Amino acid sequence: MTARVALGRKTAAAEGDIVVFQIGLRINRLRSLSSWVPAFMSMPRMLRELSQEESSGLLGYKLLFGSLRDFYVVQYWTDKEHLLAYAHQKDKEHRPAWTAFNRRARTGRGHVGIWHETFLVPAGSYESVYVDMPPYGLAEATGVVPVSRRGETAAQRLEATDS
Repeated sequence: MTARVALGRKTAAAEGDIVVFQIGLRINRLRSLSSWVPAFMSMPRMLRELSQEESSGLLGYKLLFGSLRDFYVVQYWTDKEHLLAYAHQKDKEHRPAWTAFNRRARTGRGHVGIWHETFLVPAGSYESVYVDMPPYGLAEATGVVPVSRRGETAAQRLEATDS
């Protein structure tokens, strides 16, 4: 199903501090299926689990593809505490997937790479504009409001998110 286009100029309805977490996988050896397929398949399970639990702290995410070998996810979180708590919970999908990845990585050294970056973004340090777009990125995670509610320019929107 294609998302409905929101006509006009919109901005994300996000308020306050946010956390942007990017995580990716790079297939270094395509033929080494046993090294990368399990890691590749674990991400949808984690995202489904997080999306189904309202108190997880995950606001939303966007799956992106860099190339035939590169895949990544941009995630938006309420705070770092929720993100870090999920990473360490033994009864959730992440911890067993991480343990299994490390075990496979020892035998298939260099076959698959993973990376992540975490950005703690305080209020007043982000802004957004979407013109004739379906909700995307932060707006998909938090909803949209008319750009006029936050300011017509990027500088005005940055000021508006400062409180």
